[in-house]
Amino acid sequence: MKYLYSFGLLFFWYISFSQSSFKPLQTHDHLSQKQWVDSLYDAMSLNEKIGQLFMVDVFSENPRADITKLITKYHIGGVIFSKGGPTKQAQLTNQYQALSKTPLMIAMDAEWGLAMRLDSTYAFPWHMTLGAIEDIKTVKDVALQIAKHNKRLGVHINFAPIVDINTNPKNPIIGNRSFGQNKRKVTAKAKAFVEAFNEVGILSCAKHFPGHGDTDTDSHKTLPSIQFSKERLENVELYPFEQLTKTQLSSIMVAHLNVPALESQNNLPTSLSRNVVTGLIKGKFNFEGLIFTDALNMKGVANFDEPGEIDLQAFLAGNDILLISENIPLAVKKIKKAYRKGQITENRLAYSVKKILYAKYKLGLSNYKSIDTRHLKDDLNSAMDDAVYMKSIAQAVTVLKNNANILPFQNLEKERIAYLKMGNASNKKFIDILNRYDTIDTINSNQLLNEKIDKLKRYDKVVIGHHTSNATPWKSYQFTDKELVALHEISLQVPVILVNFASPYALSDIKSTVNIKAIVQAYQNADLAQSVVAQILFGARPARGKLPVDISIIYPEGSGYRFNSLERLAYGYSQNQGINPKFETKIDSVVNHAVKEKMIPGAQVMVTKNGVSIYQKNFGYHTYDKKIKVKNDDIYDLASLTKILATLPLFMKLEEEGKVDINDSLYQHLPKLSMTNKASIDFKHMLSHYAGLKSWIPFYLETLKDLDKYYKDTPDFNYSTQVAENMYVRNDFRDSIYNKIYESELSSDLEYKYSDLPFYIIQQIIERYENEPLDQLIVDKFYSKMGINMMRYHPIKEFDKKNIVPTENDTLWRKQLLKGYVHDQGVALLGGVGGHAGLFANANAVAKFMQMFLNKGVYGDAELLKASTINKFNTCYYCEDDVRRGLGFDKPQLEEVGPTCGCLSMSSFGHSGFTGTYTWADPEENIVYVFLSNRIHPDMSNTELIKENIRTEIQQIIYDHVED
Repeated sequence: MKYLYSFGLLFFWYISFSQSSFKPLQTHDHLSQKQWVDSLYDAMSLNEKIGQLFMVDVFSENPRADITKLITKYHIGGVIFSKGGPTKQAQLTNQYQALSKTPLMIAMDAEWGLAMRLDSTYAFPWHMTLGAIEDIKTVKDVALQIAKHNKRLGVHINFAPIVDINTNPKNPIIGNRSFGQNKRKVTAKAKAFVEAFNEVGILSCAKHFPGHGDTDTDSHKTLPSIQFSKERLENVELYPFEQLTKTQLSSIMVAHLNVPALESQNNLPTSLSRNVVTGLIKGKFNFEGLIFTDALNMKGVANFDEPGEIDLQAFLAGNDILLISENIPLAVKKIKKAYRKGQITENRLAYSVKKILYAKYKLGLSNYKSIDTRHLKDDLNSAMDDAVYMKSIAQAVTVLKNNANILPFQNLEKERIAYLKMGNASNKKFIDILNRYDTIDTINSNQLLNEKIDKLKRYDKVVIGHHTSNATPWKSYQFTDKELVALHEISLQVPVILVNFASPYALSDIKSTVNIKAIVQAYQNADLAQSVVAQILFGARPARGKLPVDISIIYPEGSGYRFNSLERLAYGYSQNQGINPKFETKIDSVVNHAVKEKMIPGAQVMVTKNGVSIYQKNFGYHTYDKKIKVKNDDIYDLASLTKILATLPLFMKLEEEGKVDINDSLYQHLPKLSMTNKASIDFKHMLSHYAGLKSWIPFYLETLKDLDKYYKDTPDFNYSTQVAENMYVRNDFRDSIYNKIYESELSSDLEYKYSDLPFYIIQQIIERYENEPLDQLIVDKFYSKMGINMMRYHPIKEFDKKNIVPTENDTLWRKQLLKGYVHDQGVALLGGVGGHAGLFANANAVAKFMQMFLNKGVYGDAELLKASTINKFNTCYYCEDDVRRGLGFDKPQLEEVGPTCGCLSMSSFGHSGFTGTYTWADPEENIVYVFLSNRIHPDMSNTELIKENIRTEIQQIIYDHVED
């Protein structure tokens, strides 16, 4: 069956049918289950029947010595696994099932996934985190993944969801394990878990009945008391349980609580109370599903009576399964004695045992198959898990305060931002993602006062992250006294954005938040939570979460500011963006092949979809000596990508401002060309590479005849233009370059010919109008506003040299390995800043700029270009003349000749670079693809990357995996 039917309703039918003379129309499945249950039950001895009532605990890392005996002699009905690892647990499950005459029911406490108990498994968000999410479908997606993991490991029942209404901040055992304090929201999220578990085919369990949320003691250690009136209990604590009994809920777990309003006997735990179990759960709520006791070795019940007697009392109260008995042999003896004395009737015993057997049938245990341990750990730690986690945490993060709309961050070019850490847990991912959006200074937090505050005054904003352990919900989450003092003092001096990567209750220790400008509640310190918060701070993702509990009068349950995305590049997973994740391994294979075959020493590859980075990987090394691995913050010589990432956008700005027009002739803007053959060439032809210009001119060749005439090892007044390390060219050689361009011949016949020369000329025009050098202009007008800090000219001046990937070992001219100096000879002779080459960047920076084009000129809070301008330049004006280019942009317009896989829309655009670089953007699919490599290392004769079409093969893979 695809769905696990309502266990309670079907069992009610089963009981009614078996005790009635009326024979309704029966399905084959109903007959089969009745036959299986009845035949099994009828064949059981009394000991075997009683044994089905017990579920024992096993630590897979160190299994209990008596487990074989408990299975074979005492015929236990199930096992609840705890500490250990998945492979060992699977092996033990197979072993135990082989020993057991009747298939065992396998259980776990896996509220936030198997990682609650096992190593090498996935930890999903805690219930409190999910409580901040408004979209129930997202909560269900998390529950589905948890259920699938349980099923893969052979776990039949997960003791979840927790439906305790957490109204007590001092609760030592529930806290983050609760969805929150709003009974309706808790119920809605619990229903999502129940539905998900049923769909996957495992049993759900609502706990801890009648509600463990408003206690300040732990029932593992003592018997907590709940002194509320019956009216209050019915209105709050019991509400979700009652609602869930009307759904497909499989079971309820009864807690060890002292609740006088429900049980008059003094200090009788609710788990032993017939009034609670039989009277309330079975009677008033009419619940026919399984009823579990909470662990019977917990002090909340164990202190009430002696072992064995407690088990008997729990069964007499109406429980079906006795969880983690302290002494099963003694308990069996006690129950058997009560049975023989008539204290327990055959009907009572049959009721529970047949209910258990029925559940086992529904779980497929009538045809048990052992667990396949192959690829088990991989299956329990998939990219889909990360995708679901990121989607959920992105909807959970809650902005509690946002004075003057300080969030999301804007005006990046005008403000300096610092980050300071509090707490004792990792913050590495947070810093990493913050710096993908802007340059963030990390302040050493060893000293939190005095000198520290003075240093912070120089910043416009300070982000303070409070990071505590994400290992379990029970870890300490409070600020230290020293941190609270520092937080107060710093917020008096500089605007503070506080991010709490811990329980929301940590915020209740802050005496005053008046001077804190913004507060962001992140709930957990997982890497994906850190990533999401950084994205929200910069407006790459919207803020959507709502506080699930009261923190104070100022921040009650339900608080949370909402704001939309500013369309900055986000970071996520393909599963959430409509691309089949199988594309990743295929790209990996292609790039690894290119590295192995020495087409390239290494590469960066990045893919974005819908403004979200879904693939960003590094391959290989800087060079073939394999000493330095490629990393995210390494930068490559972009070569001709410079054309569309620097020169073209600046020229587009001039066009928007009316300073140039694409139909203008060159002489109108460079009068010195009036008497040349280039006077009447217009920008439209020139940027389409349809103006008859030469492809390039090897300016450097003439200097090889007399190196001493043109170069010096050290700079002076006449030789200050740096070409490479310890190599400076005469300053007047710039004029020689431009004169050669102006005097160069044009093709006799007008035809398409790719050329660098238009961008030499356009550089001059841009700098003439703006009265600033190109490298400074592009930073001021674009990069600084976009938070692009990893794309610059002159990388030696801007970046750590160890992060610069080398290109050619130039043995002909510069006599050195080029590392941080542009490969293009013409740009080198111009001092490293050119219109057609000279930029260095990492893949992330390139992707951000291309995303700006897809955003129709908008990125973050800045409108950098108009949509109409981008459309004008992203148009192929001479396609009928076999010219595939737009204005500056490369295009896929021609069928037989093109720079792409041939699988993209005609509105797509991009460029390739001589050094082994490539980027492409597709407005229809909202995809950006970036490939950076240094294929010309150690020399530019290596053209295998081009011959093998590696870059476009990757592009084909991407589009093959786009899903409807």
